[in-house]
Amino acid sequence: MSLLLHKGAELATIEQLAAIPLPKETRTYKPVAHVDLVNLLSSMAVNLLPEFELVNTQLGVTKDGQKLFGVITLKNDHNELGLSIGFRNSYDKSLSVGIVTGGSVFVCDNLMLTGDLTVLRKHTSNVINDIDALALSTIYKSRAAFTQIQEDVEIMKDIPMSDDEAYRTLGLIYGRGIITPRQIPVVKSEWLKPSHDDFQDRSLWSFYNACTEALKSSPPQSIMERHLKVHSHIMGQVHA
Repeated sequence: MSLLLHKGAELATIEQLAAIPLPKETRTYKPVAHVDLVNLLSSMAVNLLPEFELVNTQLGVTKDGQKLFGVITLKNDHNELGLSIGFRNSYDKSLSVGIVTGGSVFVCDNLMLTGDLTVLRKHTSNVINDIDALALSTIYKSRAAFTQIQEDVEIMKDIPMSDDEAYRTLGLIYGRGIITPRQIPVVKSEWLKPSHDDFQDRSLWSFYNACTEALKSSPPQSIMERHLKVHSHIMGQVHA
């Protein structure tokens, strides 16, 4: 899965989300229902991106139902990549509402995120109205994010990479705290013996997907940020 079923999260349906009790509202805390956030983003994506077709919505929650993580995937005529909208929410005040856009690699279900975590709101009294406006802005911007992802992929495919170059880049990504010690062997394994034939070429694109494959074991609360950091680091090296 692109964003879900990572460490500490379980697959969920929209019906299961609706059944999770919503915390009580207080003077300083306004909960955002998991199911409302999913429905809002899904309907906006369908209405605002008519050239795309919604093909999948993946939802995951922690065992207590207090944290939600999800990704909506849409596709157009591009065979390799889909447009993704990643999001998160919490009932226990541990995470602000977050939304980010990017792409999904269909062959391996890896997630590519670019830019910033574009909506990040505390659960204050006016959070619902703010999320509506910011989600609208984020989805409008998703076209540009998807175009940038497509361009980045083509750039990475054209950059050959040796084993030594991959290992040096792996060391930098680890040193900057983007991947953990336990994820290093996963990146190395996926680099040397890719699980998917599409990544057999010794290119920066193959290495990128080795990294995003390893990120699937990240804690749910940090996975979007780590995907963003991987993309930023690798493309930063390209343009350095």
